[in-house]
Amino acid sequence: MNTLSIVTILLMLFPCLVNAGEVNTALAKENETATARFFSNLIETNDPNVAELTMALKMMPKGADIHIHYSGAIYAETYLDWVGDKGYCIYDRTDPKLKIEIFRIETRQKNQLPGENQQFCLEKSAVMANNTFYRELLKVWSDKDFHNHYHEQKAPDQQFFDTFSYFSPLSHQILMDGMTKLKNRAKNENVQYLEIMLNRAPSFEYPELAKALDALGPDADENTVFAALAPYADFMAKDPLVRKGISDYIQTEEAAVSGIDDDEFRIRLQSYVVRNAPRATVFSSLYSAFSAAHMSKKIVGVNIVGPENGYIAIRDYKLHMLMFRYLKRLFPDVRLSLHAGELVSGMVPPEDLANHIRYAVDIAGANRIGHGVDIAREEKAIALLQELREKAIPVEINLTSNDFILGVRRNEHPIKLYQRYGVPFVISSDDPGVSRGDLTHEFVIFATNYKPSYAEIKKTVFNSIQYSFLSPEEKSAELQDLRSRFLIYESEIAGIEKAVNDRDINAVLNNQLN
Repeated sequence: MNTLSIVTILLMLFPCLVNAGEVNTALAKENETATARFFSNLIETNDPNVAELTMALKMMPKGADIHIHYSGAIYAETYLDWVGDKGYCIYDRTDPKLKIEIFRIETRQKNQLPGENQQFCLEKSAVMANNTFYRELLKVWSDKDFHNHYHEQKAPDQQFFDTFSYFSPLSHQILMDGMTKLKNRAKNENVQYLEIMLNRAPSFEYPELAKALDALGPDADENTVFAALAPYADFMAKDPLVRKGISDYIQTEEAAVSGIDDDEFRIRLQSYVVRNAPRATVFSSLYSAFSAAHMSKKIVGVNIVGPENGYIAIRDYKLHMLMFRYLKRLFPDVRLSLHAGELVSGMVPPEDLANHIRYAVDIAGANRIGHGVDIAREEKAIALLQELREKAIPVEINLTSNDFILGVRRNEHPIKLYQRYGVPFVISSDDPGVSRGDLTHEFVIFATNYKPSYAEIKKTVFNSIQYSFLSPEEKSAELQDLRSRFLIYESEIAGIEKAVNDRDINAVLNNQLN
């Protein structure tokens, strides 16, 4: 908040919290204690009051969502609106002869299609008029209704990742509108910062240089790998086409978030690569991602995404981590948040659960770990947990997607393991559009399944800002803002708690209405 000081805002809204221009620390402490008592009464029971807990958690400041994929955050309904805005249509059947598939978006104007295709491609109005087709489309474009009724069922992880292919032709055509929707949703649930994975970094193919990468064994040592990577990186550094491609990429990224920041909200971006691609594609895309993050103040980190159990992802995992290590030496200022350990027993052979998180930390130099679900299966897991704690490397916990994709829920999830060993973590949403949720929902799951104290909930919120990739100055400002938000929030909850105890809830309602 830049236009007014925090103390001024508190004085205007809650004058009893401010005395002589300073926060009344005694009253603030009383409010925090009352808020903790309020949460304890809701959570620490065999039958938590989920409805009231949801209301309280939606009101609560949630700091930042620092693990969120842009295309997976947009709801299917929004994509359908964009189909209408663009004049596109959606096929209502599959016909190999016509090269059409049901629920696929046709990005040519309908009048430009062959006549036989036109009759099977529905404009938005026709989709909305056909309720059966519309409901089926929502189930194909997201995880809606996957578990609550019988249907011809894909594996959950396949269902999840398949959704992206349906809306991907459209997802990056209307970036400003999408970013504005995510901003408004975030502000509505008291989130002040989003760190979004928006666009994959561009790749550049050089077949002759790629041969050296393709010849590497999956367990090649660092010196051998670096010797193969160096000519590729040197060539890219000097190639004007690469420089232009990276410059264009930065312009596209920055344009997508131009004007989004305001006095109460910020958005920053992570660049990323897709792990189930040819080696040269992964490396050249990584070079672009590191370069972009080095040059742009809006692109604050680099990531690697995609199903971690894919054949290439498993085969080349260590090689990918060495690519990160090599580029980190060229661009030491670039920060890394790496999807690692998004695996469970039975998804891959046991040996493939042994080192993904460790390699991300020890080889790639990750500053944060995304998911980290297979930690208990890692070799020397206790030593790794201690290393994560000592190096203050937080884990981005995505409870809904871990449940859906991996089948990991409740006490099967390692969140309590991370708590027990003092590893910092944050609660994040991952792909809330596909999962049909939001950050509030993730906190509700956290509270009801793991029964944290209010202090533990609050700590995870502050972690989301503390471990973000904002600049030190921006981070300091956001932490100050977060503290002020909690002062206001705890004053409100303390009032509710007192009114409930005094059976005077009408006083609270009247105060909110006025």
